[in-house]
Amino acid sequence: MLLIAGLGNPGSQYATNRHNIGFMAADEIHRRHNFSPWTKKFQALIADGTIEGEKIILIKPQTFMNLSGQAVGEAMRFYKLALSDLVVIYDELDLTAGKVRVKTGGGSGGHNGIKSIDAHCGKDYRRVRLGIGHPGVKEMVTNHVLGNFAKADSEWLEPLLDAIAANAGLLVKKDDAGFMNRVSVALGGGSKTEREAVEKPVAKSAGQSHIRQARQQKPAVNIPKSGPMADMLNKLFGKKE
Repeated sequence: MLLIAGLGNPGSQYATNRHNIGFMAADEIHRRHNFSPWTKKFQALIADGTIEGEKIILIKPQTFMNLSGQAVGEAMRFYKLALSDLVVIYDELDLTAGKVRVKTGGGSGGHNGIKSIDAHCGKDYRRVRLGIGHPGVKEMVTNHVLGNFAKADSEWLEPLLDAIAANAGLLVKKDDAGFMNRVSVALGGGSKTEREAVEKPVAKSAGQSHIRQARQQKPAVNIPKSGPMADMLNKLFGKKE
């Protein structure tokens, strides 16, 4: 069993903040892989499902970001999980917008949600860091992190969330390098050989590859038509024809 935690702040006023990209990723995994409905437990919203034959618990702490470790720690103890069974998805200020990096352990980088999880659980868990970019000036950091994504961010945000959910099986199999590569290619990164290698299998299963979707001027990713994720994206970018 794996516990996958997406970090963010609860409440509609925070739903489209850059700081909530972890919640957004958890919601897209939840939708794509047909998880159970969200229920309240461990001071969090949780849902269970299966990816690549492995039981997965998704968790979105409702304690506010700075106390994320309380909820995650409760769940870890209840399910008797080791730190190697925990994956945390969150925003990374010091990564270019749309970039993804996965690492095990390390420092918090000043992220209060990670500081809280480190304090309650320990440090040797996997961290999926999603780049939101840096405003360039220290004084603007708080407003940037707690600010909403701009409409132009849809060009990378929608394909990013789609690619994370589509390739979550690689995280489950602990193929972190493969996961990072697939997500990078889906957003137009990697070499031509890598793009072609990834494009073919995805195209067969989904009808149209996420690489081609990401290259289009208007991303044609698999966006939900209804539900919380659809409401969030419509609020962010407006309804699309």
